[in-house]
Amino acid sequence: MKFLLTSAGINNKSIHDALVDMLDKPIAESNALCIPTAMYGHPWVGPGVKTWQLISGNSDNTFVGLGWKSVGVLELTALPSIDEDRWVPLVRETDVLLVAGGDALYLCHWMRQSGLADLLPSLNAVYVGMSAGSMVMAPNIGEFFVGWTPPIGGDETLGLVDFAMFPHLGMLPYNTMDAAEKWAAGMQGRAYVMDDQTAIKVIDGAVEVVSEGHWKLLSP
Repeated sequence: MKFLLTSAGINNKSIHDALVDMLDKPIAESNALCIPTAMYGHPWVGPGVKTWQLISGNSDNTFVGLGWKSVGVLELTALPSIDEDRWVPLVRETDVLLVAGGDALYLCHWMRQSGLADLLPSLNAVYVGMSAGSMVMAPNIGEFFVGWTPPIGGDETLGLVDFAMFPHLGMLPYNTMDAAEKWAAGMQGRAYVMDDQTAIKVIDGAVEVVSEGHWKLLSP
C-alpha cells in the first residue's frame, strides 16, 4: 500500500496534491471507502453527531467531501459477523481507504478482529489516515495516547510503518512540544511530531514529510 498519514485530514494544497499524485488519477475518478470505527472508541468524537458529520462530508476536518467518484462506509465492528466474500472484494477494488481518527488502540483491535489488518499489505489502494487512523500504522503509540484498553493490554499497533506519530501539535491543550519530547523519549525508533497542516507520505518504505505547518523528527 501507499500511505498518506495525516494529523487532521486533507486540509491544505500540499497534502491534497500529494494525495492526487499517489492516486495516479483525479479524485473525481477514484472510489473511496470511509472507515469511521476509531471514532466510537474515543469519548470526544463518537458515537453520534461527529461520526455522521465525518461520513457525510460535513466535518471541518474532512477527507470524505473531496469530490470522490463514490464513497462507501466500511464499519469494521460489523465485519466479523458477515462472510468475507461480502466485503473483501469491495476493499480490493477500492482506490483509497479513508480512515478516521478517534482511539488508535480501539481501531487496531477491530482491524485485527475484522481481518482487515491481514489484508492491508496486499492492497493496491492508497491508505489515508487521520490522527488515530494514521497512528495505528506505527509499531506502537506510547502511553501518552492510551485511552481505550485492548483485551491484551499494551500500546502495540500494526507496525506497517517503522515510525511513530504525535499528531495535533499545538492544536490540543495537552499536545505540546514538551509533552511530545517526553513521549518520544519512551518510544523505540523514529518519532514524528506533527501539527494539523502536516502529513507523512510513505511509498515502498520511502518516507516524505508533506507540510505547510510545523513538524519535528525526534529520536529516543
